[in-house]
Amino acid sequence: MGALVNGSGCNRGTMKWNLIRILSCLFVFVAVSADSRAQGGNETDAANVRRLQLGGYGEAVAIRNFYSSNPFRYMYPDSYGNDPGHGRFDLPHVVFFVGYEFGNGWRMNAEVEFEHGGTEAALEVEPEEGGEYEQEVERGGEVALEQFWIEKTFGRALNVRMGHVIVPVGLTNGNHLPTQFFTVFRPEGENTILPCTWHETGISVWGRLGKNWRYEALLLSGPDSELFDNQHWMGGATASPYEFKIANTFAGAFRVDNYAVKGLRWGVSGYYGHSFRNSLMPSYADKYKDVKGAVAIASLDFGYNAHNVVARGYLDYGHLGDAQTISIYNRGLPKASPSPATYIASDVLCYGAEVGYDVLSRCEAAGENGRKLFVFARYEYYDSMFKTPNGVQAEEWCERRIVTAGVNYFPIDEIVLKAQYAAGIMKKPFKDEPSFAIGIAYSGFFTK
Repeated sequence: MGALVNGSGCNRGTMKWNLIRILSCLFVFVAVSADSRAQGGNETDAANVRRLQLGGYGEAVAIRNFYSSNPFRYMYPDSYGNDPGHGRFDLPHVVFFVGYEFGNGWRMNAEVEFEHGGTEAALEVEPEEGGEYEQEVERGGEVALEQFWIEKTFGRALNVRMGHVIVPVGLTNGNHLPTQFFTVFRPEGENTILPCTWHETGISVWGRLGKNWRYEALLLSGPDSELFDNQHWMGGATASPYEFKIANTFAGAFRVDNYAVKGLRWGVSGYYGHSFRNSLMPSYADKYKDVKGAVAIASLDFGYNAHNVVARGYLDYGHLGDAQTISIYNRGLPKASPSPATYIASDVLCYGAEVGYDVLSRCEAAGENGRKLFVFARYEYYDSMFKTPNGVQAEEWCERRIVTAGVNYFPIDEIVLKAQYAAGIMKKPFKDEPSFAIGIAYSGFFTK
């Protein structure tokens, strides 16, 4: 019976990967065919090519961490904090997307993301176990649909987008391409306490007002209070461990950006929704009748790009209502529950800024070739247990400061090579967490 179950699971996995391979081949065939038709000089086909957009982004990185990787280093810092350092190679994100303009204001966009190299599984016959079938995981990454939406444009000031969309709360979610931040990895603060990249199924209304304003408002399903934890706060609370997203409650998000000053963009964004009972098996006991688990997030951010200087910064603050009740409730959930079952903060805080200068701007020949070399510095602070309710003790290791310095080299606008040294500064008795990392990344369109 066990062999049959494993075999069935593998068949489903094989079918899934066969489907991905077929779609990939179709993706390439469409692109090549469209390009061939465009070169043939047919004006109608050329227009179709312009309607079709293919592109993506990806990162390949290597890092050496000069601190212990022992999972008990925070629980017992004196015993495990001085363990040897460790290194890693990784493909944090590889994304391919396709977009198409149907005409009459209708367009579609879809993105498939492979995190950490994707995931692989294989069915094997184990001779040392009497020829039993055994399914093994050969790669532990993820494959996810990051975006899939259909949009109707009514005018410059009004566009309606429906489907799986990016939630642009904070700086990084709206600027998550690897050419849009200096560090080798995504900024750690927002990447820790917020979902990043934050994508959900819902409805988005956006547009541009006047010359200098852009707005966006979103209706989404609420977060799940059972998926909050002490280290990542809301980081995993909008994902679903099931084949569907639970929507017992709803949430709203917004973003407003201003471009009045040349080279400067500043923005404000926010989020509000109820999280309690937005789970597969919610409790309706009388003692929880007034528990809402209201989640509120406010964010300010800016970006500056002028005079060979690039600077970015953000400030995020989050609050969870009924954090004490939810902490106790989650701690009592069954072990089989997807909940991390940890104590949760009522308030979180993170902020950071980075600035870089293009030293090749002094070289006329380099500028003519489009090459850029940014020397940058970054400071970041975050605490996923900034404030805790009565009866919940804050974990001091959840608070940290990160000072980073490095370089970004752009041989062309779409490709960047990165190197950095980062010092993660911890409270005593925890050991500081310094590291050195290098990476290469691309971001752009494959069609013109």
